[in-house]
Amino acid sequence: MTAASGLWLEKQWYRQSLWQFVLLPLSALFWLLSALRRAAFRYGWLASGRLPVPVIVVGNITLGGSGKTPLVLWLAQFLRQQGYRPGIVSRGYGSSADEERPVGPGDDPASSGDEPALLARKSACPVWIGRDRAAAGRALLAANPDCDVILSDDGLQHYRLQRDLEIAVVDGQRRFGNGRLLPAGPLREGLWRLRQVDAVVVNGGRHLDGLAVQFHMRLDGSQLVNLRTGEKRPPAGLKGLRLHALAGIGHPQRFFDQLRALGLDFAAHAFPDHHAYRPGDMDWPDAEALLMTEKDAVKCAAFADERYWYLPVEAEMDPLFGAKILELLRKRNGRKIA
Repeated sequence: MTAASGLWLEKQWYRQSLWQFVLLPLSALFWLLSALRRAAFRYGWLASGRLPVPVIVVGNITLGGSGKTPLVLWLAQFLRQQGYRPGIVSRGYGSSADEERPVGPGDDPASSGDEPALLARKSACPVWIGRDRAAAGRALLAANPDCDVILSDDGLQHYRLQRDLEIAVVDGQRRFGNGRLLPAGPLREGLWRLRQVDAVVVNGGRHLDGLAVQFHMRLDGSQLVNLRTGEKRPPAGLKGLRLHALAGIGHPQRFFDQLRALGLDFAAHAFPDHHAYRPGDMDWPDAEALLMTEKDAVKCAAFADERYWYLPVEAEMDPLFGAKILELLRKRNGRKIA
C-alpha cells in the first residue's frame, strides 16, 4: 500500500463511505483470525512469556496514534519519582533491526524506529526494541538487573508478552471512527476490550460512556525548539513568517489544531505515520520556517537547517491516575493475558 492510499483509507474510517461496506467481509475475516489468536494464547496453544518484574502495557484498540508514547514518558518519570527503576520495550516500528537490541539517545531513528529513539532521548530509562517484546524485556533485564518494572510502548494486542497492568489510550477527538474492525474501520479489537483493561486514558475530549476506570490526559506544549541550534522561542516569535507545518503521526490534525490554538497561521502537510522523511519532502520554496512534532524532528535532524522547529509536548495527567497505578502495582496479580 502506498503512502497516499494509506492516508486515503484512514480518512474513510472517520466518515461515512461506501468503501466501509465493501471491506466488511475482510473485517469479518480479521475478527475470526483475531479471536482464534487470542484463544490460542489463552489456552496455551501459542506460547507467551512472563518477566520476573511487573509489566505495564500502554496500548490502544485503534490503528494510529492516540498519545501512547507521551503517556509512557509520563509513567517513566512518575515511577522514577516513586523510587522505581523502569525500563521500556517497544516494537520499534520502522526499525531495520532483526533482533532484540538496545536503543541509545544518539541512535539513528532509521535503525531503531522513531518512537524508541524519542523514548531513549527523553525517558532516562533503558530502552530495548524487538518484534518479540517478551524477548526484548528479558534482554533489557539481563543488561539492566536493577530494573524493577517494564513499560511496553504499544503492545496491547501483543499477547506473547504477559502483563500485570493494561492501560488503553483513546483519542478523545477521533475516538473509534466508524466503530468497525480493520480494514473497514480503525479498530484492532472491539470496544469490549476497553472493559478488560485496568485503566482507560482519554487524550482530550470528554469521558467515554459505560467505563468506570478512566482518566483524562492533555498534551501541553508552549515553546518551539530550533532543531539545528536548540534555540527556544514562544510561538509568537514566528508570527509574520511564511510557515509550513508537517506531521507524520497517527493523527496529524491534532498537531495542526494545537499550532492554531497557539495563534500560528501556516500551510499544513500531513504525512503517513512513521514516515521516513527526506529533504525533498519539504520542498516548499516559500517556507521561512518549518514546524513539526518532536517525533518528526528525530527523523529530520540529520538534514535540518535553521528553518526547522519542533514543538515538544508533555502529558498532563488526571491527578488520580498516578495513585491508581501505584495501587494496581501493589496488587500485582500476574494474570496471563487480558
